[in-house]
Amino acid sequence: MHQAKLTLDPAFTIAPVRRRTFGTFVEHLGRCVYTGIYEPGHPTADEDGFRRDVLDLTRELGVSVVRYPGGNFVSGYRWEDGIGPVSQRPRRLDLAWHSTETNEVGVDEFVRWCRKAGVEPMMAVNLGTRGIAEALDLLEYCNHPSGTALSDLRVAGGSKEPHGIRMWCLGNELDGPWQTGHKTAHEYGRLAAETARAMRTIDPALELVACGSSGSGMPTFGAWEATVLEEAYDVVDYISCHAYYQEHDGDLGSFLACSTDMEYFIRSVVATADSVGARLKSRKRIDVSFDEWNIWYQTRNRDAEPLTDWPVAPRLLEDQYHLADAVAFGGLLITLLRNSDRVTAACLAQLVNVIAPIMTEPGGRVWRQSTFHPFAQASRHAAGDVLRVEPVTPSYETKAYGEVPVMDAVATHGEDGTTVFAVNRSADRPVSLEIDARALGGVRVVEATTLTDPDVYARNTADEPDRIAPRANPDVEADPLRVLLPPVSWNVIRLA
Repeated sequence: MHQAKLTLDPAFTIAPVRRRTFGTFVEHLGRCVYTGIYEPGHPTADEDGFRRDVLDLTRELGVSVVRYPGGNFVSGYRWEDGIGPVSQRPRRLDLAWHSTETNEVGVDEFVRWCRKAGVEPMMAVNLGTRGIAEALDLLEYCNHPSGTALSDLRVAGGSKEPHGIRMWCLGNELDGPWQTGHKTAHEYGRLAAETARAMRTIDPALELVACGSSGSGMPTFGAWEATVLEEAYDVVDYISCHAYYQEHDGDLGSFLACSTDMEYFIRSVVATADSVGARLKSRKRIDVSFDEWNIWYQTRNRDAEPLTDWPVAPRLLEDQYHLADAVAFGGLLITLLRNSDRVTAACLAQLVNVIAPIMTEPGGRVWRQSTFHPFAQASRHAAGDVLRVEPVTPSYETKAYGEVPVMDAVATHGEDGTTVFAVNRSADRPVSLEIDARALGGVRVVEATTLTDPDVYARNTADEPDRIAPRANPDVEADPLRVLLPPVSWNVIRLA
């Protein structure tokens, strides 16, 4: 058995918990939209064609903000295709995912869905095949009250009130050669800066996100951020990060520690942004929008047969997540929370069916994947301030990251109590975690749950939807306060 310890003290705060940390992502990709959030013929469909069962799980997941409509899709998207009478909307080839886009769902439908789900919309503009004029048109259509051609077009389409979208992404992954309209850092930085300046003439209070690197392994990583921010520093608020992780060649130990790379990614981007700010003699601070992150088995998708036709809503990237995925996922959540001083927005990619916590069958059932639970618990229980806990824990050697801690943890503290989120990365030994909570004064554990299973590759399915789900953890001692964390587990410990 491993021994670990952490200390809880409300004086050791990092930053407030950012509600936008619990964002997700809806892209016109595979079955995320069609037969995901939208399926008019489904038994649970509402008057607008949205699946009520998916809406219910979206609320249970605790989503705060949803990024739309891409992703790679946005770099070839004509937003005008998705407005007006549905029967008159054009069908287009989507080059990003080799599919046919019907445009049955567009910006108005998406915002309507957001209102029903109780989430904030976050809009991406096409800076791949389009530019400043189209971004301004979309902003005017969405946010101007009325009295102009575009705002009146929205009103005529049934959306009398402005959509009021505050957060806008200036393109997507334009550092990537796979992106339609791929650009150099200088080309993109100039375009992002000029688009941002123009958008701010309509609304100076917008929150704008410049594209950062699509991963820390990109050959232009670091230099891309520096060049883009040298152009756009004064007119944007965020630089984005995107990262996906998977287990490679049975290396479970490295996979469970993949948040080590996310930590490096965040710190490197923050250091680069601050360096640019110093060179520009700016007092402004650029925050991080980690607006794509998840577990994604990209090697499986590379081995899949390529599409030879242009189907509508094909089954793409429908990873089935197991326990180990959920524990690695929980480690990523811990990292995002621990960096709440600079990561002030994040989006899990994606919400439904496509590398998603929620799975559906057309016309049929919906169920929670294993990764659903860490996200839902963190969103529900993380409140108040994030605390610096500095765990004392044994370490182990990994092929990918060298020596890493066996246990990782973060805590939040608010009016309703304190919550510790912890993962045990050990494949074969539990961790006896001692919690020093003396600074909180007479608290006790009011709830302890663990997400674990004897089979680290066990999954939830439509027939067995609750195989991987949080269970009460009976291994709690009061004095000293100790909780036993099972091998390969995600744990939530609530104190009050």
